[in-house]
Amino acid sequence: MESIRENFDLQKFNTFGIPARARYFLSLTSGKDLSLIPGLLKNQEILILGGGSNVLFRKDFEGMVIHPVMKGIRVMEEDRHSVLVQVMAGENWDRFVAWTVERGWGGLENLSYIPGNTGASPIQNIGAYGVEVKDHIEWVNTLVLADGEHKRFDQAACRFGYRDSIFKNEWKGRVLVVSVVFRLMKRPVLRTDYARVEEEMQRTGLTGLAGIRAAVIQIRKRKLPDPAVTGNAGSFFKNPVIPVSDYENLKKKFPEIPGYPAGEDRVKTAAAWLIDRCGWKGYREGDAGVHNLQPLVLVNHGKATGQDIYDLSEKILESVRKKFGIVLEREVTVI
Repeated sequence: MESIRENFDLQKFNTFGIPARARYFLSLTSGKDLSLIPGLLKNQEILILGGGSNVLFRKDFEGMVIHPVMKGIRVMEEDRHSVLVQVMAGENWDRFVAWTVERGWGGLENLSYIPGNTGASPIQNIGAYGVEVKDHIEWVNTLVLADGEHKRFDQAACRFGYRDSIFKNEWKGRVLVVSVVFRLMKRPVLRTDYARVEEEMQRTGLTGLAGIRAAVIQIRKRKLPDPAVTGNAGSFFKNPVIPVSDYENLKKKFPEIPGYPAGEDRVKTAAAWLIDRCGWKGYREGDAGVHNLQPLVLVNHGKATGQDIYDLSEKILESVRKKFGIVLEREVTVI
C-alpha cells in the first residue's frame, strides 16, 4: 500500500479531465492492504475511484479517495460448458474482455471497449449492444469499510437493474469491490442482432467472438470520442424507461420516437434521440459541449470545469422535460 497523499491532483484520474483535488488519496495495490482500511477511515468521507470513467467532479473532494489497483485474473473452476473466473477490481475492463475472447470464452464480447476497471462493472451494471454484465456475474467480493468484514454478494443479492445495483443504493460508499467472479461460456450464444453489429462483422470479415469484439470496437470508435483526446465519461444520461401509455401518447405527437419493450407495461426510449430533437447535438458553451455525433455524450473541449459540464446537463434535462415530459437521469456519478 502506498502512503496516504494529501491535496492530491485528480485530473488524470477522471476521464473528463476535470481539475479537482482530494484531501487524501490512497492507492490499494494488494489484498494485504485491505486489513488496514478500517483504521484509516474514521470520520472520513469516502470516495472509491477506479478508472474515473463514470464520474464528474464539480468541486474538490474533502475526504479520502480510495483507488483500488489490485491486479489478477484467476480461473477458479471449469467444466465442459463453462468457466468461472475471478478478476481483481483494478484490472482494466477492456483488457479483461480481450483476454476472454482470446480463450474463446463467451459472454462479455459485446461489452468491448468500455472504459474503466473491472471493479466498477457490477456497480454500474454496465451494458452495451444487447448485453448487460449482470447476466455473467456469479458473485461480487467486497470489503465492508466500517469494520473490514469480507462480504460476498451473489447475483441476486446485487439487485441489478438498468445501470443500477445495490452498490449504488443501500451499500453505496459502504463497501469496496475487491473482485468480481464471472461465469463464461465455452459454447457461447452470439449476440449480433443489435446496433448493426452483424453488418459491421460482414465488413471486417471476422466471425465468432473475435468478430463481435472487432465490430463493437469499430462502432464505438466511430461514434464515441476518445477520452485521451477529448474529455468525456461516455453516456452521460440513462435511456428513460416510461409507461406504455406515456409512450403511446408521445408517439402520436412524435411518430418517429424509438421504443423498446422494457418489462410489463414499460417502454425504453432513446435519450440520444430526445436530446437530439431538442437541438443539442454539437452544441458548445465555452469548453463544455455535446458531442457532434452522439448527443448522449457531454465533452470537455479543454478547460471546462465540472460545474460547467453540470450546468450544461441541467439545461439539457430541462429542455427534454419541457418538450417530451420525460425526466432524464444522469448515468455519471456527480461529486
